[in-house]
Amino acid sequence: MINESALLESKTLRGSVLERTDVLDRVKALSLLPDGMHVTTAMVAAYFQVRVKAIRSLVMDHRAELEANGYHVLTGTELSAFKALSGIQSRTPSLALFSRRAVLNVAMLLRDSEVARQVRVYLLDMEYLARTQPVNNPVPTDTSSLDDRIDQRITHILGKTVVPMFNALIETSGEHRKELIALRTGVQRIERRLHQHHARLKRLEGVRDDRPAVGVMAAMDAMNGSAFERHIAKLLSRDGCTNVVVQGGHGDRGVDVIGLTADGRRLVVQCRYAPYLSISSPDIQKFIGSAKVLYSAEVALFVATCPFTPDALHLAAETGITAVHRGVLEEWSAGEPLKVLE
Repeated sequence: MINESALLESKTLRGSVLERTDVLDRVKALSLLPDGMHVTTAMVAAYFQVRVKAIRSLVMDHRAELEANGYHVLTGTELSAFKALSGIQSRTPSLALFSRRAVLNVAMLLRDSEVARQVRVYLLDMEYLARTQPVNNPVPTDTSSLDDRIDQRITHILGKTVVPMFNALIETSGEHRKELIALRTGVQRIERRLHQHHARLKRLEGVRDDRPAVGVMAAMDAMNGSAFERHIAKLLSRDGCTNVVVQGGHGDRGVDVIGLTADGRRLVVQCRYAPYLSISSPDIQKFIGSAKVLYSAEVALFVATCPFTPDALHLAAETGITAVHRGVLEEWSAGEPLKVLE
């Protein structure tokens, strides 16, 4: 079985598994730009929970390999056309984009990221299963049925056939007793390792509290600003809010959605569709004036598809603004109600 160190060091080994981009979403939902194909450097850093500087440094060291797998930088008219198509409002003279293959390539190069390590582990587990299947028994796309067959094979062949056979031979043999005991120990060791491998794969594939539902943010990142505001309004209605009105656009005075909570409190929401930016203190300051002064809101939500800076989070907490950042938004969209609305 290929080990993680070999994958980190060998370009050839990395190239042999680059088609398995589905493992990215199995470990953590990978949000894409509205074109449904690419992510920015900041989005890659957010996925792997590292600094943007770490991704840029990795690109400098492995640029040729990454470019071969879909990394490229847009400039000039190509950048203008992409901005118009995707709705990106970046003012930078260039924009680096990563394909899903390039993101998987990053996962196989990035050492100081727990998410990247999980991707590698999952990738190696799936590769191991593919390599150990009989030639006339292709690997099914349904990994759960594959796991069931592994369990059955382990239980029947090792547990009910091979080990009992060694037990019987050991009881009746004198001359080769030590050798048979050693062989039986080896078989039992293999059985334990296969069970451990299966348990690890189940752990990676299973639903975990810290792993959001696949596709939730990907679908949201494909929305435009108006669709995002309507999505937030639906979430509010789902959680018992009434008189919910979307008023985003010109003349909204800094508030996109208004309504009443289930217990009758005045509610206002600022929606910020910006997966490639961060919410800063000035953004919160503007919303405070609108929410508290113009609308006399009792519940004020600032909902964004991107992270909030530490200063912005601190200011929001001080002034009674509920910051619904990307992580909270993902959980809310997946069915977890916001506590402030209860």
